[in-house]
Amino acid sequence: MSPEPEQNSTSVPDVSLRGVTKRFGQFEAVAGIDLDVAPGQFVTLLGPSGCGKTTTLRIIGGFEWADSGRVEVAGEPVRGDEPGRHTRMVFQNYALFPHMTVEGNVAFGLRMDKLPKAEIKTKVDAILKNLGLTDHASKFPGQLSGGQQQRVALARALVTQPRVLLLDEPLGALDLKMRKRMQGELKALQRDFGITFIYVTHDQEEAMNLSDTIVVMEKGRIEQIGTPEEIYRRPASPYVANFVGETNLLPGKVTGLAGETASISTSIGVFPTHGALTSENAEVAVSIRPENIQIAPSLSSDLRRGNGLVHSKAFLGAFTRIELDVNGTMLIVSTPGTLDIAIGDPLEFGWRDEDLLCLPAALTPKEESL
Repeated sequence: MSPEPEQNSTSVPDVSLRGVTKRFGQFEAVAGIDLDVAPGQFVTLLGPSGCGKTTTLRIIGGFEWADSGRVEVAGEPVRGDEPGRHTRMVFQNYALFPHMTVEGNVAFGLRMDKLPKAEIKTKVDAILKNLGLTDHASKFPGQLSGGQQQRVALARALVTQPRVLLLDEPLGALDLKMRKRMQGELKALQRDFGITFIYVTHDQEEAMNLSDTIVVMEKGRIEQIGTPEEIYRRPASPYVANFVGETNLLPGKVTGLAGETASISTSIGVFPTHGALTSENAEVAVSIRPENIQIAPSLSSDLRRGNGLVHSKAFLGAFTRIELDVNGTMLIVSTPGTLDIAIGDPLEFGWRDEDLLCLPAALTPKEESL
């Protein structure tokens, strides 16, 4: 049975940031962000290295002091001279005490809180059982696998029943198979304990899999906040569209407006699109996801069609990834299964108009997240 979390007031966000900034010398790591996190949410801060996500997490936890702005957890200001009393942090390297057993590591926070020994024993036994660590209680961290060490770090944080659990890329040191397994365990833990998780990662797939809400960050600013589906299907900018998943971005210009539809001129044709409309002659970007591009012979009659030459193809198991050269413009296509086509073959393609999205911003190169 999981420990009961503190009772949360639904009228007060678990975390509230207003105008938060942080500089390191001339580098602005966090550039005036606003964010509210409702109780019981799994929220992920997503972005490439240097975007400010870890600094934001450390500010919430009281490990860094904001240069300006307001930071509150559970309605109380967070001080910069010590970790917040309503939060606990799980680090990428786990930060376990090597000279303590699993039981000793998990009990550490409770001992610092000066709880009675009998209560500590009861709480530690319960959390070890909950995370499948009972048989490892007397072992030291060096005797455990990476996944087991990660569970110990989680147990040590959760046993103190924090209002908010902060997780700084905690799966980064695990191999792919273990990372997938631990993603499922993290989701189950958050659901069982019912407390707020704020998670940092640069892995888009991880963020999509884990989160109720994703906060996409770039250069210390928040680019977009939304559910995984909103972020993927309705990105607010070319940066978000290109960072979360893969997309085709075509430079374009608005040549006409009619209601909520714009006619956009691109290098491969003029298309009607939906999305954030600006003004006639405005420079925009047209986004279409690779999986929304269909190819011959499976083309329905309602598609807008075009022709290209196969520039490259790669079989990736569940789907084949194709690069199509359309009059010098490269389109990426993802299609299920295998295809009997060769480099240089002509290929007809098509898409539905509603799958095109107009984004009112200049194109930005996809940033590396490693």
